[in-house]
Amino acid sequence: METIILPCKTIVPSRILENPAKSQITSRNTPPKLTNDVYLKRLCKLGRLSEAISLLGSCGSTVRRNTLSHLIESCIDTNSLDLCYNLHARVKKLIKQPDPFLETKLVGMFAKCGSLDDAFEVFDEMCQRDLYTWSAIIGACSREKMWGDVVELFYWMMEDGEIIPDNFLFPKILQACGNYGDVETGRLIHGMVIKRGMSSELRVNNSILAVYAKCGWFSSAKRFFEGMEVKDRVSWNAIITGYCQAGKINEARILFELMQKEGLEPDVITWNLLISSCNQLGKCDVAMKLMNEMESCGMKPDVYTWTSMVLGFAQNNRRLEALKLFRDMLLAGVEPNGVTLMSAISACSSVKDIKKGKEVHLVAIKLGYGEHVLVGNSLIDMYSKSGKLESARHVFDIISEKDVYTWNSMIGGYCQAGYCGIAHDLFKQMRKSGVLPNVITWNVMITGYIQNGDEDQAMDLFHGMEKSGGVKRDTASWNALIAGYLQHGQKDKALRIFRKMQSFGIKPNSVTILSILPACANLISLKKLKEIHCCVVRGNLESEVSVANSLIDTYAKSGNIKYSKAVFYGSPSVDIITWNTMITGYVLHGCYNEAIELFERMRKLEYRPNRSTFASVISAYGLAKKVDEGRHVFSNMTEEFQILPCLDHYVAMVNLYGRSGKIDEAFDFIRGTAIEPDVSIWSALLTACLRHDKVKLAVHAGEKLLELEPDNGFIRKLVLYDLRGISKDSLKIKRAGIRKDSSESLGCSWIEDKNAVHTFVSGDLRQLDVNSLHSWIERMELNTKESKYHDILSFQEEEKEETAGIHSEKLALAFALIKSRPANRTIRIVKNMRMCDHCHRFAKTVSKKHGCEIYVSDSKCLHHFKHGICSCGDYW
Repeated sequence: METIILPCKTIVPSRILENPAKSQITSRNTPPKLTNDVYLKRLCKLGRLSEAISLLGSCGSTVRRNTLSHLIESCIDTNSLDLCYNLHARVKKLIKQPDPFLETKLVGMFAKCGSLDDAFEVFDEMCQRDLYTWSAIIGACSREKMWGDVVELFYWMMEDGEIIPDNFLFPKILQACGNYGDVETGRLIHGMVIKRGMSSELRVNNSILAVYAKCGWFSSAKRFFEGMEVKDRVSWNAIITGYCQAGKINEARILFELMQKEGLEPDVITWNLLISSCNQLGKCDVAMKLMNEMESCGMKPDVYTWTSMVLGFAQNNRRLEALKLFRDMLLAGVEPNGVTLMSAISACSSVKDIKKGKEVHLVAIKLGYGEHVLVGNSLIDMYSKSGKLESARHVFDIISEKDVYTWNSMIGGYCQAGYCGIAHDLFKQMRKSGVLPNVITWNVMITGYIQNGDEDQAMDLFHGMEKSGGVKRDTASWNALIAGYLQHGQKDKALRIFRKMQSFGIKPNSVTILSILPACANLISLKKLKEIHCCVVRGNLESEVSVANSLIDTYAKSGNIKYSKAVFYGSPSVDIITWNTMITGYVLHGCYNEAIELFERMRKLEYRPNRSTFASVISAYGLAKKVDEGRHVFSNMTEEFQILPCLDHYVAMVNLYGRSGKIDEAFDFIRGTAIEPDVSIWSALLTACLRHDKVKLAVHAGEKLLELEPDNGFIRKLVLYDLRGISKDSLKIKRAGIRKDSSESLGCSWIEDKNAVHTFVSGDLRQLDVNSLHSWIERMELNTKESKYHDILSFQEEEKEETAGIHSEKLALAFALIKSRPANRTIRIVKNMRMCDHCHRFAKTVSKKHGCEIYVSDSKCLHHFKHGICSCGDYW
């Protein structure tokens, strides 16, 4: 160990040697003979702080306070907590009596070096605290934006003694009050300021004004502002900021103009306040106008102005304009910062413009942001979403200081692309690197595995995140499983997870509800739908427009239009999707008058219709057989609203003509369309031809369908056998090899009874007494009038009953009326194929004779039979 020789008291020799001996060569390890304080300071100056701290123990109590203070300041400069701990341990041994000065310095040292806990520990151990001590700890909390702690420390300070904040400390406490929303403490301090005679302190007054403005006490803020004898730009900016944060842009603009009238020109900060607030409120055009005004006033927009504009346009779905602004910013010679680059990259990602994204990437590299974590995270996200995983990985690898979002972005990219194995390897590397996976990391992994079909691995991660990962599952964790099961058509598993989630006390959010509701959009899930609706009410989610829209849609598809209507009229706020969903629901149930009336009401309330609106309204006029009105809506869509028709509108128009028997006009309309007719258009024409016995045009439509779907055995059979009259034997030869599975034409129906779902297959009589069944069906069919044409021209997706046995929907009806006998006389059946004409007429007869309502959802349409009439108008 290095030998240390400390200077000692000088001894004066009694005799001076005439020939003094040559001075001995001092060892290099021996310090020069300086005083302890001078030597320690010299070591600090030479950057040997660790050595200076280690010497303190051997220096004793001779070291002065200012030397210890110098060592503390040196520790702050190095920002090393290890040195701070070493110094603190030695200083505690040296200080025999409490020294508020040094203890305050130690509080500041730990706070500035990033250990607020140690700063509080020193602070708590102090016997005496002066104004500087309180300023140190409050300042530390203020730097960390721990506004609530600042306010608590203020009250503790008041209770601890007679120390009163000065004009330096009051603004810090008031800033905390404003950001914490504690206007009462702000008012208390306002009173203290008046009592202490500090009302003329501009810095303090500006802080009081900011509290009132930020907390929304605009009358108090305005009164205080007007009473200020002296106002500077900070004063004006404070009150303008308050109005901006509250969304009161007009009031802020009035103050802005008043500021100029009083001879004080706004600075860049004032302009940026207004521009940023407008962008945050989605008023991007107003913000653009303000920036132009700013330039015309001779004030050059700075990087914060441009960043606000780029970020505002990007966040308000105007991403192409955001990218143009980014380009304009570069041309104006303003260098973007990390937030600007992040916003531009995110805009490129959203519009899927990888070329522009690469250009922004090059700009980032040139400006030295190539390894910037914020920019890097955005680049990883952009490249991953564009399928450029190699580029994403390259960016990931060059970021030296990766945060949890960096890892999450890269892991998410691999998961989205289906490379769950690589994602899992990265997940393990993340844990080894010292960056702990958070709940988002686990959720991304769970989502990746379940969406890629690995249910077991997803469940292992789901169960392991709390046990081995120490991360508490959140709502998104459960949502990942629910969405994954639904994606793979496993509705029952999704619903089980939903119920288990609730049993664990996890409240569903709007994402959960929007995921699970489509699983109940069928006739046999009404009870489950009502159960989910109860969850919505309990979770206060009914006011969310997206949830209300989904409920309206799901209730309509589950056969309960009354509940759809109740949700619609009970919604506190609606959008165009809400109107469209309700109109579509009415059309689905054949309530054309209600759909048309709702459309007219929507127009009166000045909601602008969109593509979906017009498709539903034309369909409603088709149900009403009002061809002229439907044609008018179709033309009005283009002329008044500049909406170009799409396939849905063309199909709706063909059905409009077809339902009214105007088959030739429907055919002429198809020939005059600007697009190439697809399967849906020719299917609509074929349906119309079959319903109105137009054999020639039916053959033509069928042939067009066969050109588009040559392997469609059902259409081939319809065209060749039913329409052209070719023999069955010949048909079997022509269809050889087309039908891969005989089960394709096997009809299945499902019905719910006593919380159990019963399945019926055509020809399978095991669930019913055969004699009772045949007797019941025969009685019903006596009332069913056959049409000679329907045996010739009809859609017959499954084999006739003479071949396949009694159709499944008849078996389900028999079960409901003979064995189950529903109390409410409402029968709900789901079928996998289109109902044949015979079963359709049979259901109408049953509904009339038994006075019950029958809902049948087949592969084509939702049928609501009541009093012998079907909602489809016998057209499906």
